[in-house]
Amino acid sequence: MINLDERYHSYLSGDKKLVIDGAKEKVTAYGWHCDGNDISGYYVSTENYKLYYNMNEQFIRMEALRSLVEV
Repeated sequence: MINLDERYHSYLSGDKKLVIDGAKEKVTAYGWHCDGNDISGYYVSTENYKLYYNMNEQFIRMEALRSLVEV
């Protein structure tokens, strides 16, 4: 099993940031996601995105949490 605390806790408590498309993003949360029956992977939330990974640590998809363009 992947140890998410070992991998991402320092991003929550420190100044470390993920780089997404050249922009530095502060990690705000991480955890497991499921398909309704089993744990299918994990997610990492940043200020602007939620990134999904499978149990083989392969990137699956990214969702924007809010519009990046202000009107």
